[in-house]
Amino acid sequence: MTTTRFAPSPTGWLHIGNLRAALFNYAIARQQGGTFILRIDDTDPERSKDEYVQGIKDDLTWLGMDWDRVEHQSARMDNYLAAKQRLIDMGRLYECFETPTELDLKRKKQLNMGKPPVYDRAALDLSEDEKDRLRAERGSHWRFKLEHKRIEWTDGIIGDISIDAASVSDPVLFKNDGQILYTLASVVDDTEMGVTDVVRGSDHVTNTATQIQMIEALGGDVPRFAHHSLLTGPQGEALSKRLGTLALRDLRKNGVAPQAILSLMARLGSSDPVELRANVDEVVANFDISKFGSAPTKFDADDLGPLTARHLATLDAADVADVLTSAGVPDPLAAPFWQVVRGNIATLDDVAGWWALFRDGPTPLVADEDKDFVAEAFALLPPLPYDAETWSNWTTAVKEATGRKGKSLFMPLRKAVTGRERGPEMADVMSLLQVKPEFQG
Repeated sequence: MTTTRFAPSPTGWLHIGNLRAALFNYAIARQQGGTFILRIDDTDPERSKDEYVQGIKDDLTWLGMDWDRVEHQSARMDNYLAAKQRLIDMGRLYECFETPTELDLKRKKQLNMGKPPVYDRAALDLSEDEKDRLRAERGSHWRFKLEHKRIEWTDGIIGDISIDAASVSDPVLFKNDGQILYTLASVVDDTEMGVTDVVRGSDHVTNTATQIQMIEALGGDVPRFAHHSLLTGPQGEALSKRLGTLALRDLRKNGVAPQAILSLMARLGSSDPVELRANVDEVVANFDISKFGSAPTKFDADDLGPLTARHLATLDAADVADVLTSAGVPDPLAAPFWQVVRGNIATLDDVAGWWALFRDGPTPLVADEDKDFVAEAFALLPPLPYDAETWSNWTTAVKEATGRKGKSLFMPLRKAVTGRERGPEMADVMSLLQVKPEFQG
């Protein structure tokens, strides 16, 4: 059975970059009727916070993405320590004593000599006495000993990949303070949880190479890997500098619809055009990972606005009943009001402003050269109530009285009646007005 996972670190709010991995893994699991695991990477106790864990769950729920079970890496420390001992026993994990400064000096020396900055495995030559002495002086870290051969796999997005393990430093699995790093925890979890497919960013390709050897060393089955492209800003700039403004919770607060986010992220970077989907199930049904490329993908948050507006225009009044009620729209007027304004709002936050306009009347927007014209036109406006014919009858009367026609007739009246330059058809606007427009000149 297909099993995928999304493994966010609860050290901050979920952002648009995280979502690609979550959505891709979710779609694969749901298409195959498999299992989707939400795995909280909370091995760093100082930076991990419960509020971020809840925030991750809230964001996924808002998007309509459920999970089959939740796992916390902080509850699996014994599993990682058991794997550590197994790797030590088979000679694949060794203790190192270099300080960060010493390692940095080694890297600089290698680069100056034109060599790749790969760890030289000096720790393997230490005697037991030397190790005892160093342990007394400083902390130690542990590295996985790679087999120096080519590591090859067929990536679900990039294609065939081959990496020479000799060109990669033996990865550190345990830090000086004993903290278990992502590389080992992820391998142990993927192996023991039966993860069959892993989709993540292309910045993990080298990690994947080393993890394949670790999975094999621990006797696990190597999952199918796919590495999606990394997002950049609209000008190709690093998106990481803007992630603080692209948290899902902030996009939600700004009125972005979850359908807009899902629709964009399910196609961005693929060969297919972005198509608006009504919910996550439609996204899953139309998802095809083979259509994605590996080149950096430009993301522009401004694209979410038009998609949100398009989504809102498809909704019925019943879909936004709570919003209409909160705005004060009377139940008998809810359906006709929504039918009129739904194509003219950017977010649901705009609903209250439109109803206030119909209920209380606007502040007329009148240019100096149009004041006399508008005053004369308003004098010809019949009393309430208005209907679908009011606008046509009124503008015909104004045209006959003033001689104005076309844009010079209609635009000043629209601006005076609504206080806006754009909006719904004026015949529909007039039929919803609860007060007679007034203009003193």
